[in-house]
Amino acid sequence: MSGSSARSAFRRARAVVASAAALAAAAVGLWTGLGEGSAHAAGAVPSPDHVVVVVFENHAYSQVIGSSSAPYINSLKAGGANLTQSYAETHPSQPNYFALFSGSTQGITDDSCYTPGFSSARNLASELIAAGRTWASYNETLPSQGSTTCSSGNYARKHNPWFGFSNVPTSTAKTFAQFPTDYSTLPQVSFVVPNLCSDMHDCSVSTGDTWLKNNLGAYATWAKTHNSLLVVTFDEDNRLSGNKIPTVFYGQPVAAGSSSSTTYNHYDLLRTLEDSQGLTTHAGNAASAKDITGIWAS
Repeated sequence: MSGSSARSAFRRARAVVASAAALAAAAVGLWTGLGEGSAHAAGAVPSPDHVVVVVFENHAYSQVIGSSSAPYINSLKAGGANLTQSYAETHPSQPNYFALFSGSTQGITDDSCYTPGFSSARNLASELIAAGRTWASYNETLPSQGSTTCSSGNYARKHNPWFGFSNVPTSTAKTFAQFPTDYSTLPQVSFVVPNLCSDMHDCSVSTGDTWLKNNLGAYATWAKTHNSLLVVTFDEDNRLSGNKIPTVFYGQPVAAGSSSSTTYNHYDLLRTLEDSQGLTTHAGNAASAKDITGIWAS
């Protein structure tokens, strides 16, 4: 090989090595960037030790927030955070509960009794269990732990979507009488579903507000000093307000007196609950939903 040919071959080889190095550096940079993005997204939501979500029924934002009939909920708003543009997904009640719990209405369009365990779709409880975290629901007037009965007195299964999933043990559905008095023994995430009177469905706003104060007021106070969170929301409005509902956050991770005017829905709340637990999976429409931000203590 002549001297000029050797130099040309060397230059070509050096260019190939440089290109490979550049590609490797770009790949590392891209990977690092993705990692940083994930960390940033997760960091947008706090990591409470315990989260309790309480779901009330069929009232619009204006019927509760600012109402003299709901002094306790409004005290939680004042000492916590208020979402001024929080919306349900549809009507009637039952599909909203499925949306909040699993990121999808799962084909449910009415309040009729479904077949227990009809779906194996991903949901908040199945994700928590798969991640080695703890979950339970506390259902007022449920006849017994794990009972799949459709209705009994003031109890209605239409407000308890977990029974629809084969990947959620029925044993995790407890009576409200089983809600612990030692709050440190609570699961990492739990839902509380009052019965048809206590949830304002059949009884007044004042009745539900008093129920919340009497039954979860002590937990709310405890949450303020124990890195825990209380979320109070509604399944749907009264069909007269564009499905705008009250949603209030309270606890140590929340900036007291804060509010957000960003539009959020049940899927965004589900996504926020998932991310607060560091879950790497997201159920249904929660995968494309956004975290609730702007209300957290720094």
